[in-house]
Amino acid sequence: MDSRRTTRRPAVDGGGEGAGVGRRVRELREARGISLSALSRRAGVGKATLSGLENGTRNPTLETLYAVTAELGVPLAAVIAPPGTESATIRGTAVEATLLRAFDEDDVTFELYRLRVPPGPPQTSPAHQRGVTEHLTVFSGVLRAGPADAPVLAGTGQHISWTSDVPHVYGAVGDEEVHASLLIRYPGRSLP
Repeated sequence: MDSRRTTRRPAVDGGGEGAGVGRRVRELREARGISLSALSRRAGVGKATLSGLENGTRNPTLETLYAVTAELGVPLAAVIAPPGTESATIRGTAVEATLLRAFDEDDVTFELYRLRVPPGPPQTSPAHQRGVTEHLTVFSGVLRAGPADAPVLAGTGQHISWTSDVPHVYGAVGDEEVHASLLIRYPGRSLP
């Protein structure tokens, strides 16, 4: 069994990319007047972990980034994609997602990702902010995804969607790698 698939792994590469994520988290936190301790407590992330993230000495997991951005009230793209760029790749325990585009439309922010889900254990993602929805289209393979307590199967050419303000899962079914697109809709949010 591939041990990388059963343990949490960093969401972004270390070095410049990880440091940039930390810098953007700090800027957003400070712009909102939230102390490091308060954000740590609200997001359920250790203060040392959050401090290390902001200082570029710790590379966060995807779960940590989602918890922090939910508390900051921003889409994930606000911290993973440097201003002026829209492409970034993030990794969870089972999913590799490449941000293709992030955009605002009225009072809604959308993030469009290309997903790659190799065979192996599924990934459970934490709840997003209230009202966030995910819309997934499978291009190849079979994917089990949706709310953790009621995931559904989607095969090649199929689309599924769910409200993702609850824990939700993604996992390839069978031996074929899954390729899909994921559109995340954040109501009442905008990119900074």
